[in-house]
Amino acid sequence: MSYELTGASALSDEPCRYGKSKLLVRGPRRDLDTPYLAFMGGTEVYGRFVPRPFVARLEESLERTCVNLGSVNAGLDSFVNDEELKSVARGADITVLQVLGAQNISNRLYRVHPRRNDRFLQASESLNELYDDVDFTEYHFNKHLLTGLESCSPERFALVRAELETAWVARMRKLIEELDGQVVLLWLRYDLDKGANSSLLDQEPTLVESGMIDALRSQVMGVIEVPVQTAGGADDIDGMVLGQMDLPTANHMIGPLEHMRIANAAAEGIRQALAAS
Repeated sequence: MSYELTGASALSDEPCRYGKSKLLVRGPRRDLDTPYLAFMGGTEVYGRFVPRPFVARLEESLERTCVNLGSVNAGLDSFVNDEELKSVARGADITVLQVLGAQNISNRLYRVHPRRNDRFLQASESLNELYDDVDFTEYHFNKHLLTGLESCSPERFALVRAELETAWVARMRKLIEELDGQVVLLWLRYDLDKGANSSLLDQEPTLVESGMIDALRSQVMGVIEVPVQTAGGADDIDGMVLGQMDLPTANHMIGPLEHMRIANAAAEGIRQALAAS
């Protein structure tokens, strides 16, 4: 195993911002005055610890400028609430939108941080009533919250899951409409080792089922589904740029070879969308 022990900031593509957006995305900052494709998503699109994420590889194979709007720990709400980045995406020939987890969106039961969507901020009155035996001050992250709620009462958790599914589909429809429907969905499905006692919270992207994707197909130009593995699971650490303490985190990211495979798998679907646009 080999990897470069430097800070993640040593990546040549420093994070940047577009306009008044508060969201840091993968650099370098691109010229938006010429035709381009936009890629919206979280840590996978950003390519954390990876010198050449799949967006950069697609730029070469498609021979099109590709603007990476991926942001570490961003969720769906990060982009729904960012008018500047939506404007950048609307200016693209097409936008490739990563399918992000349903746990990291504000809904009628709880509120998440507007940019770091993985952080739990506040339970609603409805959730407090549904789980009157839970102390919500103990939770700071959505995944931890939902795991606790499911463990406390699987029956009540079914109502939470139904709310998240409904909210996710509605939020995705809103974003797709705001991007004028010029959208291709990129569904990176993690191949995770699930034990006998695993739940739907163990899948990635979390709580996103095929029926939810099917509800969006008529609104988008296509859906590209790519099964992926973490760097640790695929023994794909070689070539990653890490700080001394980053290896445990990097094991849960997507490695360089997997980024290459995603680029190869996604290229044809994007070409088809471009031809139809």
